[in-house]
Formats: sequence, structure tokens, C-alpha cells
Amino acid sequence: MISRNYASEYRKYQKQQKQKKDRASRNAARRVMLKKGKVTKGDGKDVSHKNGNPRDNRPKNLTVERRSKNRSYRRTRTAGKLHRTA
Repeated sequence: MISRNYASEYRKYQKQQKQKKDRASRNAARRVMLKKGKVTKGDGKDVSHKNGNPRDNRPKNLTVERRSKNRSYRRTRTAGKLHRTA
């Protein structure tokens, strides 16, 4: 069996232009919530995008959730969140 090089796969994925823009947008959303005083550094909270689009940083689309809750939603193939009420 051929072993996978996960480190290499991760580096290639993170180098993609789309991933860089998505990451920058998620970081910008976190900064917006920091300025509003909704989150603090090291609080264990995530800034969640209600519609699952990391580039949609409108205030009405951003919420603060526990890290475990935000990362537990089932996803569609395009990473949209399914069944947010579950």
C-alpha cells in the first residue's frame, strides 16, 4: 500500500489562491468581532458565517459560537452548512 504524504497535500491545498482569500476573509471577520467586543483572544469561540460563505462578512451574517458547535455542522460539497438547527 502506498502511503500518503499528508504534509505535502496540506501545503498544496493551502497555497491555492482561493484558500488564501477565504482564510484572509475569515481572519477579517474575526477582527470585526474583536473590535465589537464580541470575542476575545483565546476565548475558545469561533466567528461563524451563517450562510457558510467565508467571504460574506456582512454584520448580519456573522455570529459567535462555541468552537465545537461551529465545526460540527454537516457540510455540502461546496462547504455550505446544512441543518443549522440540529
